[in-house]
Amino acid sequence: MRCDFFAQGKCRSCTHIETPMAQQLAAKSEQLAQLLSPFTPFELLAPVSGPSLGFRNKAKMVALGAAHQPILGIVSPIGEAVSLCDCPLYPADMQALLHRLELFVRQAGIPPYRVDKAKGELKFVLLTRAEISGDFMLRFVLRSRQSIERIERELPKLLAEFPAIKLVSVNLQPVHMARLEGEQEIFLTEAQRLEESFNGVPLYIRPKSFFQTNPQVAAALYQSAKDWVSELKPESIWDLFCGVGGFGLHCANKDTELTGIEIEAEAIVCAKLSAEKLGLERVNFKALDSGSFAAAQSSGQVPDLMIVNPPRRGIGAELCQAISTFAPPHLLYSSCNPESLAKDLAAISGYRVRKVQLFDMFPHTDHYEVLVLLSRG
Repeated sequence: MRCDFFAQGKCRSCTHIETPMAQQLAAKSEQLAQLLSPFTPFELLAPVSGPSLGFRNKAKMVALGAAHQPILGIVSPIGEAVSLCDCPLYPADMQALLHRLELFVRQAGIPPYRVDKAKGELKFVLLTRAEISGDFMLRFVLRSRQSIERIERELPKLLAEFPAIKLVSVNLQPVHMARLEGEQEIFLTEAQRLEESFNGVPLYIRPKSFFQTNPQVAAALYQSAKDWVSELKPESIWDLFCGVGGFGLHCANKDTELTGIEIEAEAIVCAKLSAEKLGLERVNFKALDSGSFAAAQSSGQVPDLMIVNPPRRGIGAELCQAISTFAPPHLLYSSCNPESLAKDLAAISGYRVRKVQLFDMFPHTDHYEVLVLLSRG
């Protein structure tokens, strides 16, 4: 596939974009097989991939340029400001809206933040799209409150042109460092969450809560988890690092006792709302650290199934030890880093790997998601 940004050396994020998709998938499958070779034999299912273009539901644009000529995109390898509004990874409606947002910033007169001078107001524009509806969540990351009035002045015109924008907020990030967002979120619309749905399971996206960036492959990932777990028929499930509840809500039914743990409080709000909409009553979502929760519960009641979906660093030695100690019958591990996954699997004792499947969540890069089912014995 050809990308002008890559061909011209302006963006190198998609390092393998000129490699045919079949070769990309084969290389990832080979790497995964090598990393997990110490845990054979297991059932290796066919890898799952999705579209190579227009699949991303989230854009994180750095605000560059000047107030009279803003640019939303990235800084190129040679230090130039590059507009990525036409990035082929974004759907056409998102590209159109990103172009309009460059105009919005200029009309509002919001000066982009200059890292070299520690001056300016607008740091990032963050745009998220719901696959099910095409609705958008729009966030402006500002250094201070100074430009909120300018945003509010121009916002009615923008919403009239793009009624798919359902949620608009300002995030305040006053610190001079490479941090995407700050603690304070100021909503400029009545809506404070964006509704999504995978496989008939309602999920909600709020500012700062993690959500998969490739909805079609994410839906396949959740469906595989549901299918695998349905064969186990667990009566109790712990869903650690649960985010907005995608895995647990897919795998539970009205008779399942589901406990979801996630450190981000906003994600827990979304998970509870989804459980309520599904009519699940035996559900307990808590905003806690997953590792600390598991360690504290190691001498108590053991769930039939534990689900873990950690960040790239993996679950770590402490949680590996806790799992080995109180030994739930089954463990479902979803990983976005096969190297930390392999390290964790080696540190968990008493289990055998039963199933493995690769999900190409991040085409044109070295990254991918892996789903692994382990059982005792």
